[in-house]
Amino acid sequence: MQHGKKYRNALELVEKSKAYEPAEAVELLKKLSISKFDGTVELHMRLGVDPRHSDQQVRGVAVLPAGTGKHVRVLVFAQGDQAREAEEAGADFVGGEDLVKRIQGGWLDFDVALATPDVMQAQIVQKVARVLGPRGLMPNARSQTITSDLRRGIDEIRKGRVQFTVDKVGIIHAPIGKISFESQQLLENLATMVDAITRAKPSGAKGQYVRSISLAPTMGPGVRLDVASTLALQPAAA
Repeated sequence: MQHGKKYRNALELVEKSKAYEPAEAVELLKKLSISKFDGTVELHMRLGVDPRHSDQQVRGVAVLPAGTGKHVRVLVFAQGDQAREAEEAGADFVGGEDLVKRIQGGWLDFDVALATPDVMQAQIVQKVARVLGPRGLMPNARSQTITSDLRRGIDEIRKGRVQFTVDKVGIIHAPIGKISFESQQLLENLATMVDAITRAKPSGAKGQYVRSISLAPTMGPGVRLDVASTLALQPAAA
């Protein structure tokens, strides 16, 4: 792959053989971003799991203390009083069958979907499961997107709740903030995300669970982190 001059210049700042301490990596990352926009800082963790086995799946959620720096469009499948609660809590889109019809028509202008248990039991959302599922938008209990406490759910999403799941080759990719964030904010978000992924270790995982950790900007070269010191980071108290 051919890279431009800006990328090559940024790459010269990275010591290829070095595993960076988290604080040093975050500082360096700000110099490595070559985008004209406020790029996202992405965490990549290679895990010692085989996702082809059901007992080695890794997924979960983390509420980043400094947020994600992104406005998240929240859709809520709810009815009656809970629909009104969702609207009051600031959901961008609220409804039931009407939203299902819009989605069936090709509309997908939202980032996260929540649903109440009664709507799920009524099999309303299941009509678009084949559309939402592959995009990671289908409400499910494991990602805490099926809930009766809509105020809390919407509030956590607004504050920075991020879902993560291992891909088919055993790597988790997750955003931990924006390049413009203060270094301490990125470190706090990194600590929280790494802690959540570590806690999500599946029963079937054998041997070394975390194989490698790296950070990268949306545009620009990434840096490899020292695994031991990154795992030793302490997440901020809730």
